[in-house]
Amino acid sequence: MSSGDKLVLVTGGAGYIGSVLVEQLLDGGWSVRTIDKLMFGGDALSSYLSRPGFEFVEGDICNADDLRLALEGADAVVHLAAIVGDPACKKYPELAVKTNKNGSELLCEMAVQAGVNRFIFASTCSNYGAMLQPDGYVDETSPLSPVSLYAELKVNFEKHLLQPNRDDFATVCLRFATAHGLSPRPRFDLTVNEFTRDLVLGKELEIYGEQFWRPYCHTTDLARAAVLALEADATKVAGKAFNVGDTAENYQKKTLVELILERLPQMREKVRYVERSEDPRNYRVNFDRINSELRFKAKKTVADGISEYILAIQSGQIKNPEDRRYTNL
Repeated sequence: MSSGDKLVLVTGGAGYIGSVLVEQLLDGGWSVRTIDKLMFGGDALSSYLSRPGFEFVEGDICNADDLRLALEGADAVVHLAAIVGDPACKKYPELAVKTNKNGSELLCEMAVQAGVNRFIFASTCSNYGAMLQPDGYVDETSPLSPVSLYAELKVNFEKHLLQPNRDDFATVCLRFATAHGLSPRPRFDLTVNEFTRDLVLGKELEIYGEQFWRPYCHTTDLARAAVLALEADATKVAGKAFNVGDTAENYQKKTLVELILERLPQMREKVRYVERSEDPRNYRVNFDRINSELRFKAKKTVADGISEYILAIQSGQIKNPEDRRYTNL
């Protein structure tokens, strides 16, 4: 699918990744409409409001009337809107089920009715849970073993979406690595960003599960993967799941901290490692499929994301990094 006069509906376009994706799509010549209920405000979209080809619908994916308006004339959907992250879903379980399950299923059903040709779903590598072989890697053929409500809801909607595809409705699941890096809507409830902020501010940093592995990917690369999934020939992507990230960007928490301390060595005494067992996720992810089939390779590293946030905070670009609007909780 090429841009041309194509209209893409981005759900959750005012969010951490959505606001980055909107800019990339507009820059690529796509017409973009986004629907967002602005739980965290709409500042992230302010610079796009006057751009040709951009439309905004303030609405909820759980509301059929809002979706009908948002889907009118859409050729494709990139579905990002959700209660995002394990902590947020644990804190608001009823809202998570309503949004991530019921809203997603309603969106899918109405997208088919509206004649949408391609539906791209932002899923998560958290679907893999804890690795059976701690020294190995998981890929798209590995069992899905969600250990949180957030991941359970993602897995269930993947199953709903990846049922036999219709020729005129190609569906794609993108299993995002843990996001990091700057965005028009910054977030500090994500590992790399939070650790960096706390050490820049001179706060005590308490680390648990320092040996656990997790893949990481910059917001601009996650958004770029969604663009590639839109542009790829339907025969290459329809009915498939792709891990989104780079195999070289799997890190243990302790390694993340060391990368930050390379830039902030004076903060080493602020770091303390403790034993806790609240988060059992532990997985290293292989990203060969998206590299070989969509020619995707991450352009930014965790080190780049760390540097961005250090500069953004120290320069005052982000004036109050502890503001609650920068967290999903």
